[in-house]
Amino acid sequence: MQENKNISKSVIRRLPRYYRFLGELLNEGVEKISSRELSERMRLTASQIRQDLNCFGGFGQQGYGYNVAELRGQIGAILHLDDKRTVILIGAGNLGRAVALHIDFTRYGYELTGVFDRDETLTGESIAGVRIRSTDELRGFCGERRPNMAILCIPRDGAEDVVKTLIGCGVTAFWNFSHYDIHAEYPNAAVENVHLTDSLMTLSYLMEESGEDDTITN
Repeated sequence: MQENKNISKSVIRRLPRYYRFLGELLNEGVEKISSRELSERMRLTASQIRQDLNCFGGFGQQGYGYNVAELRGQIGAILHLDDKRTVILIGAGNLGRAVALHIDFTRYGYELTGVFDRDETLTGESIAGVRIRSTDELRGFCGERRPNMAILCIPRDGAEDVVKTLIGCGVTAFWNFSHYDIHAEYPNAAVENVHLTDSLMTLSYLMEESGEDDTITN
């Protein structure tokens, strides 16, 4: 299997989608599939699929297509889903609780080991079986447990100091819901920004383009 650091982010961002669709095929009992059939399901061109997969080496066989289980396993390896990483959650409010309770971290190679919040009244409660700690304990916890990644479910104005602390503790990967621009200060950090309102605004555009926007006007 070939890996190339020059692969575009657009290709990398499609890999989880391939992984998900291949998992659905396995659940349906599908053992092999052609790039054409996969393209019809994913609404991508067969050429696009072949180009994406060729970035990581040769997959499939001419005239046979792809072995679904094998391809899914290879994509999982590219995404390092079998690696064991530890993650901490910063922010135990509604969003943080939803992330902790509804994301199956172990399925994707992560273990949630710590939850932190600046609201002292939450200290001692548990989310997903993990005790909530005060953010005052963050530095000591990271020094002892060495988490690989942090999830930021906190307001933007509180994220700067938290990120500075985490970077100082050696945490350089962030799943960022805070809208704080981590890369502006720490360009070498691994960051995946999540802007839920961006998706909502995109949907607004798509509704208009598809003629489904029945906005009420006065």
